[in-house]
Amino acid sequence: MAYEFDFGAVFGYSGELARGAGFTLALTLAGAVFGGAIGIAGGVCRAWRIAPLHWLFKGYVEAIRNTPFLVQLMFVFFGLPSLGLQLTEWQACLLTTVVNLGAYITEIVRAGIQETPRGQLEAANALGMGRWACFRHVVLRPALQKVWPALTSQVVIVMLGTSVVSQIAAEDLTFAANFIQSRNFRAFETYLVVTAMYFALALLLRQILSWVGRRFVVARRAPAASRPAGANAITGGAA
Repeated sequence: MAYEFDFGAVFGYSGELARGAGFTLALTLAGAVFGGAIGIAGGVCRAWRIAPLHWLFKGYVEAIRNTPFLVQLMFVFFGLPSLGLQLTEWQACLLTTVVNLGAYITEIVRAGIQETPRGQLEAANALGMGRWACFRHVVLRPALQKVWPALTSQVVIVMLGTSVVSQIAAEDLTFAANFIQSRNFRAFETYLVVTAMYFALALLLRQILSWVGRRFVVARRAPAASRPAGANAITGGAA
């Protein structure tokens, strides 16, 4: 018997699909912001071997990179309440995503910082640049420029990995798919539509991160008259 497709049975639940996609995208973006902050701090501590934070971040990175995201989620949602810390589904998902992404970003940023030539730091000090200006223009921004494609890919990978949060009844896109399929019994159409939506979200996320990179990470050249002599070689034209 020929299979009759019925996508109308899926699009009739467009509200659930939209809420699920919104949950997934919001979780990923929030995780990227807070996880990025942890990753930058951890990358600096590891690259410059700042004791004892270097060893704390090293243990944190190894623990996260060698355990499954789903197990981390279960530990946060079901394990922490045993210690008296009650979390909602959203809070557990966000905490797990931040901790997971922060570990991977730590290693990516560390690799970028370690590629900074020591001569650039010495030249910045010779020109009298302050510590914050030196860190921002000579260390952090060039490092992020080098690793931004890797950071973008890692955020997208984590976004796709968050599909497991449906296991704790978090109403993400996969949860919506499971709910819809249980109502219309159209598994092929339901998961085909959701697969296409994940694909679209991944492309959208890459575009967002690409814009963020161009707007805030890639150095923009200042007019030549406004730059001190030798600034080009040190800051790459950073404003």
